[in-house]
Amino acid sequence: MRIVIAEDSVLLRAGLTRLLADAGEEVVGTVDNADDLLTVVERHQPDLAVVDVRMPPTHTDDGLRAALQIRARWPRIGILVLSQYVEETYASELLADDTSGLGYLLKDRIADVSEFLEAVRRVGAGGTALDPEVVAQLLARSRRRDPLDRLSPREREVLGLMAEGRSNAAIARELVVSEGAVEKHISNIFMKLDLPPTENDHRRVLAVLRWLES
Repeated sequence: MRIVIAEDSVLLRAGLTRLLADAGEEVVGTVDNADDLLTVVERHQPDLAVVDVRMPPTHTDDGLRAALQIRARWPRIGILVLSQYVEETYASELLADDTSGLGYLLKDRIADVSEFLEAVRRVGAGGTALDPEVVAQLLARSRRRDPLDRLSPREREVLGLMAEGRSNAAIARELVVSEGAVEKHISNIFMKLDLPPTENDHRRVLAVLRWLES
């Protein structure tokens, strides 16, 4: 298998190169930044790119962005992303579409050489390799429900009008209901959004912020 490695740590990059070469794979290029990764991939057209999420130039998500560009331009090339921690947003973005030829492993897994090599070969062959911790955290994220899901359609209407800055009287006129009905809906909204009355917080403003955040 022809492999490109993108990792800004000199020691880890050298270690991965040696490990893969000893296992009979061909490392055709190594780079330490996301810009060079795209250049090397275009030049060598490898079977697999092993990519660190956080790389120069910004040390944020440059590696991931480069991986997404590779997926878009050369979909046949496998991508194995390595990360120090589970980065839920990045993982979700990478795994949002087709997961064939795609892997996401924590760097700790590299210590288990046989497990790492199995993941490399599986992804290079078009399969999927996901770290169990990544799977667990993504599943937990998917279970965290939007608090607005608890609102009824009418309550969502009322909250939407509150977000437009309407008064209770204006909301009542818009929905053709009594102000008392609007007050009841707003009370239910506060309860369902876990906004108890306090001396320091303005619940109406907090409810609107929840609406905007969602």
